[in-house]
Amino acid sequence: MSTVDFSLDVALRTDLGKGASRRLRLTNLVPGIIYGGKEEPTSVSIAHNVLARKLQDEAFYSHILTINIEGKACKAVLKDLHRHPARDAILHFDLQRVSDNDIIHMHVPIHFVNEESAPGVKEGGQVVHACSSLNITCKAKALPEFIEIDMSALDIGGSIHLSEVTLPDGVSLVELAHGEGHDQSIVSIKAKGGASEEESVDEASEGESDAEASAE
Repeated sequence: MSTVDFSLDVALRTDLGKGASRRLRLTNLVPGIIYGGKEEPTSVSIAHNVLARKLQDEAFYSHILTINIEGKACKAVLKDLHRHPARDAILHFDLQRVSDNDIIHMHVPIHFVNEESAPGVKEGGQVVHACSSLNITCKAKALPEFIEIDMSALDIGGSIHLSEVTLPDGVSLVELAHGEGHDQSIVSIKAKGGASEEESVDEASEGESDAEASAE
């Protein structure tokens, strides 16, 4: 578990609008907003270097945060972050207020374990990561910092799908709620220079379909 301090000390801001936000950034402050719960949205700001330092820890993106606003504290999660497209600058941040029993949707990082010891890797296969995070839903108090995926039994041509992920109690995957067609592959091992077994099957099926279409 991370030892990062999951709190933010922010200041209220009353000077609003694009011009005000630009002026804030010129003084190395980042504008943000806190919304949700029974309170009205609140405009805030924080020093750029403070926020940037917090964001260096992966767990900060998927953890319940304590937001201190001029003597008052609330719980929130980081819902959105806007960065400058060309330079290392944070332009805006969005926080959503939560209470322990609120149902929330969050993207949490995947930690792949036992990758180097996977049989397929030992045989010279190449690991293909299809995604680096999972879209989950759970009560705020059950929010995990990450989801662990064990690759110790994965062979060349094998893959791990969403339905095979072991989830903490009270956590479910948003994609699987949409039906079997959304049970996508998360990680696979393919032979170097070749396709994974699943990709080969798909390509073969496409070839058969093309042949049938030509025959017609």
